[in-house]
Amino acid sequence: MTEQRSTGLSRRGLLGAFAATALATAPTYSKAAGFLRGAGDIRRISMYSGRTGERLDTIYWIEGEYIGEALREINAFMRDWRNGKVVNMDSRTVDIMAASHRLMDTSEPYMLLSGYRSPETNAMLRQTSSGVARNSLHMRGQAADLRLSNRSVGQMAKAAAACHAGGVGTYSGSNFVHMDCGDVRSWRG
Repeated sequence: MTEQRSTGLSRRGLLGAFAATALATAPTYSKAAGFLRGAGDIRRISMYSGRTGERLDTIYWIEGEYIGEALREINAFMRDWRNGKVVNMDSRTVDIMAASHRLMDTSEPYMLLSGYRSPETNAMLRQTSSGVARNSLHMRGQAADLRLSNRSVGQMAKAAAACHAGGVGTYSGSNFVHMDCGDVRSWRG
């Protein structure tokens, strides 16, 4: 007869423990296309919001499968902070963000400036700011504006462009990079 013990670990806790040991050996996201082939066994995203004070550090993909609970946390975190509206963020954009972060070899979380934008917020920003697209991919949950203090805008843009998976906008004057899962293209704002 064998004795069984309950560890009390949830699936999420087990994934976190696994990730702590596996993250160091996961391959980089280089040569990524579309949904980033060859991304390794786990994908992690770490961000904070200067607007809301919230922080997010989550493994959202493991062994070929997205983790629904983690994606819901990402959706809530990347909401339109002005009115609280939430949409399902396109996981391809999150993949580009995570791959770019990994390529930059930094542990600093991204500062999220803008994720999802409701049509109302986008219209307001178009009236008060230059460079806001009428049909912005932010309104579809397919774009993010990000900043890092320990990497330059140029370094961030090069990492995102290396993914060959979407649009990369470099905004040196405002110190952020736009990443999206739309057509592969780049521009300076």
